[in-house]
Order: sequence, then structure tokens, then C-alpha cells
Amino acid sequence: MILTCPHCETQYFADDSTIGESGRTVKCAACGGSWFVEPKNLDETVRQTPAAAHEIYREKVRAQRRRRSRTAALLSWLITAAIFFALGVGAIVYRNEVVKLWPEAGSAYKQIGFKVNRFGLEFEDIERSRTFNDTIPIVTVSGKALNVSHSTVDSPAVRVDLKDEIGLVVATTYGRISPAQLGAGESGSFRVVVEQAPMESFEIELKFVDLSEIPAEAPEPDMPSEPANSAEMDAAEE
Repeated sequence: MILTCPHCETQYFADDSTIGESGRTVKCAACGGSWFVEPKNLDETVRQTPAAAHEIYREKVRAQRRRRSRTAALLSWLITAAIFFALGVGAIVYRNEVVKLWPEAGSAYKQIGFKVNRFGLEFEDIERSRTFNDTIPIVTVSGKALNVSHSTVDSPAVRVDLKDEIGLVVATTYGRISPAQLGAGESGSFRVVVEQAPMESFEIELKFVDLSEIPAEAPEPDMPSEPANSAEMDAAEE
């Protein structure tokens, strides 16, 4: 007969005579667990056919292996899913660092609704004005760049786009932030002057860009001379 430990499923061959007509308590050599075996639980086919006993044993071993294989496969899938979940959470939590290494990822984050700040800076105290130097229209944009990250960052460039009433860019100028590095919580200042600004420009858009994006032919930003006349830009630029 075959005895199966109810605690660890270890199986043993035992002679029917060792159980007796009244049954007996047996102990598992593998886990030390004990259980009572009754004669009525014995399979008559097993008693009469030893070959069948071996086949039943082999089938139970195969079934046990299948259960272990399914368990291993399930654990493998769970571990894989946990890894991908952790990577996904990390990619969201550290999205600014991801975009620093891979700027193209910024558009993907925006499409799924996550705000990205790869430079770790934010604009504040922005002032905009339109003036005239004789008959030459000039737009001046000044303000500060605040380091909202937890580490020192290299100051990027500031790009100023002037747009018309339908949102098309009609002029673009670049400026630099001073100082060249900003510690956590520190702010730097900038002043960008757009000379000969198109009169049809109604809106101003500011963004941080890499210094390498400044065109080689772009002149260093100059401080404009005091204009003869001045007028605030139309409220539409807000």
C-alpha cells in the first residue's frame, strides 16, 4: 500500500500487514508529522495488484511535479509583474531624471497627463513690456528662475517666443540666466530683449532650453538703451 503524509505529502510504500486490521498511527520520517491510517482507506486494487500500486505512485509523483511547476510558473509571473510595476512607478516618480537623460520622453509623459520639469526650475516674477527706441519696437522680458529641485543645477537658457493672435511664432530670442549654477532653493535672474519685435505679436511664451539650442549666429543678449517712448503690451499677451 501507499501512505501519503497529510502534512508534507511525502509518500511511502508499506506492507498491508504493518497496518493491521484495526489500523495504526504512523509517523513521517521527512517532517515528523503523525497520522492514523485505517484499513478501510486501503485500495483493494492496490492490495491485489502490486503493479497498479507502482503506477498509482508514479501518477501521484507526476501530479505533485505538475503542481510544483504551476506554482513556480505563477511565482515567476508574479515576480515579473512586480518588477514591471516597480519600473513603472519609478519612471513616474523619477520622471524628471528620466527626461534629463532622454529628453524625447518628455512628450510621452505630457500625453499621459504628467507634468515634467527636466531642468528643475520654475519661472517667477516675470515682467513683460513693449517699448520703442525711436521707431524700432522692442519687447523686454525679465524675471527669475527658481531652483525647485533638491540639488544644484546648471542654469539653462531661456527661450522667448512671440506669437500672433492665432498662436503662430513670429519671433524667437534666447537669453541666459545668471549665475551659471543654482543651488537648491536659489534663484537666478534673466533679461531677454527682442529687438524689432513684430507689431502683430500679442502673446509671449517662455521656456527653459539647453544652452546648446542657442543658435551659433545668435548674438549675446544686450541690455537695451533707455527708450524714448514706452507702452505696456496688450493684455492679450497675458
